[in-house]
Amino acid sequence: MTENHHIIQVWFFVGIMFVFYGLLIVCSGIVEWPHPPNTVLSNLHAPVWWGALLVVLGAFYVVHYWPGRGRGGQGSGAGTPQGGSEE
Repeated sequence: MTENHHIIQVWFFVGIMFVFYGLLIVCSGIVEWPHPPNTVLSNLHAPVWWGALLVVLGAFYVVHYWPGRGRGGQGSGAGTPQGGSEE
């Protein structure tokens, strides 16, 4: 009996975390937009930009390493036994 094991890349989960944290940072940046903190470059609204960058990067990772696409190391042999086939 042969079993088909699918490996989910860790980058898929990293992408999910990036999207989640990016959305949290964007939301906090939008909330503080009308009343920015009293810092030197607060007029640039860094949380909005950094959060958006995390969302875009995370979305790329999620799409690129989506399980079952056949890309992202499926044929690399990672996690497979090295000594022949099992019966």
